[in-house]
Amino acid sequence: MKHPITSFVKRSSAGHPMVAAIGVALLLMTQSADAQDRKFGLGIMIGEPTGLSAKLWTSGDNAFDFGLGWSVGGDRIGRFDGTYSGGSRVHFHMDYLWHAFNAIHSSERFPLYYGIGGRINTGGGYNSSLAVRGVLGIAWLPRETPIDVFLEVAPSLQLTPSSGFGIDAGLGARYYF
Repeated sequence: MKHPITSFVKRSSAGHPMVAAIGVALLLMTQSADAQDRKFGLGIMIGEPTGLSAKLWTSGDNAFDFGLGWSVGGDRIGRFDGTYSGGSRVHFHMDYLWHAFNAIHSSERFPLYYGIGGRINTGGGYNSSLAVRGVLGIAWLPRETPIDVFLEVAPSLQLTPSSGFGIDAGLGARYYF
């Protein structure tokens, strides 16, 4: 059976190149594929930090997670003796994740995931701070759709320029190419 958008593009492309371009874009977006099949996803995250999020699947259960964003709030827990100014700062993190697809039994895929990684913050009194972070989250991977939606929390141990505990948390979505 022909895809209905394919038929529409063929009928419309002769005199309407813009309609054809829109049809091709719709065709690409409706192709069935799981996020893991496409391997690399790029999207946004909102929270601490807010910015870009990327994920690279290395196997059916493991992936690298990356974040580049900015933060306007503090993430410190407890006493902090540094010069945190409360200003905005740039945040980069990278984590290695394990996914537990069998943890939640559902017709949809909701893997719990956990991992370990690192974080670098600069600006807002953080002065190129380095931290080790743990990650715990849940994702929604709709079947036959190349997206994921995630919610995660990441406690961290600040190592430089002074030690302390912090926490990052965010909600995001990625499209897989």
